[in-house]
Amino acid sequence: MENTSHARERGASLGGLAPGYYWFFITFMVLLSSFGSFVNDMYIPALPEMTRFFDCSASTVQLGLSFGMVGLGLGQVVMGPVSDKYGRKPVLVWSLVLFTVAGVASVFASGISFFLVCRLFQGLGASGGYFLARAIPADVTGGRALARMMAVIGAINGIAPASAPVLGGVFTHFMGWRSVFIFLALFALLIIFLSSRFKETLPVSRRVSGSLGSAFAGYMPLLLQGRFMAHVMLKGAALGLLFAYISSAPFIIQTHYGYNDVVFGLFMGLNAVFVALGSAVALRFRVLKKAAVTGARVLVFVIAAQCLALCVWDRFLIYELLCWPMLFCLGMIFTTSNTLAMNEGRDDAGRASAVLGLLGYVFGAVVSPLVGAGDMLRSTAAVFAAMALLTLLFAFISNRIPADLETGGSGKPASDTADVQQKC
Repeated sequence: MENTSHARERGASLGGLAPGYYWFFITFMVLLSSFGSFVNDMYIPALPEMTRFFDCSASTVQLGLSFGMVGLGLGQVVMGPVSDKYGRKPVLVWSLVLFTVAGVASVFASGISFFLVCRLFQGLGASGGYFLARAIPADVTGGRALARMMAVIGAINGIAPASAPVLGGVFTHFMGWRSVFIFLALFALLIIFLSSRFKETLPVSRRVSGSLGSAFAGYMPLLLQGRFMAHVMLKGAALGLLFAYISSAPFIIQTHYGYNDVVFGLFMGLNAVFVALGSAVALRFRVLKKAAVTGARVLVFVIAAQCLALCVWDRFLIYELLCWPMLFCLGMIFTTSNTLAMNEGRDDAGRASAVLGLLGYVFGAVVSPLVGAGDMLRSTAAVFAAMALLTLLFAFISNRIPADLETGGSGKPASDTADVQQKC
């Protein structure tokens, strides 16, 4: 009996996956989720150079971020139901093929309009891996096991936003902005190659049995599910703040304070470590949703100080030091909102992940050009303040929901994944 109990505990800690497959699975999920970070973060150091190359304004070149996020959002809306109907693996492979083609095409862009179209299709292609990195773990486990898995993936994945701007700065400095998109295309090809070992996590018995149209119709019950949408809006508001920071940082650090693209990448890489630290700390809370409320409360005070740093003090060191607690708090909120939302929607994981991703990128697509409107420092401060207050509001709403991580969103036991676990 003791051996049986020990085996069950070990199986739960591994999310029900076989020990020999578990770390490949985690690594593969990290690559999928980090790919989305690389798609945006890696070319951020190149924005000032691209502004000069395309002979356009900062706000116009920042639309590349917006178009990428629109693609990421729309792609998830389409691919979520398709993956619920036909499985995760084929959606993953074909979406990465699309990204590779769009990434190569962007290398040949001679005007900003064509580049923006390429960014839209890059976002569409990258969306497959990005939302599946949330849907696939929810296929194989739930509850606290899902929270642990998401936290492990989030903590390790901190390497991606930390390294992406560093690599982007080095590539841009020595080989120009086009080299970034060549690297991203090769990254997508690597994931396609590794997917040959990845095992399908959505068995036929759990797929949408009706038409593809019925799969899309499944969005409406999710959108009307208040508990699920509260967690989604929390993630969206926090992502809006993150994207405001990402899109404004190259112009604040490089253009305003005069640092080159390599140094900028190092600063961004250092700052991103704090997102990973916050993600890891969130799981230390006995009641997970308390991590988001704590993070949001601290975030409001940090952003108030950051607004003063941008509008009054105008000192780079103060701006940089305040980025650390800001990103730490966002890491806490991301882990909490991701886990709670996917636990509520795990019976429709593909569509739930798509909604979760879409709302985040709607916020991101709106704020990215706003930080470049008018004076960069003051417009960034205004957007920071608005998104921090929204994040606090949705954190309080999410906190009032009685979340039970021992069950899935429909009340089914979180361990009700035996058919998937046996295959993995």
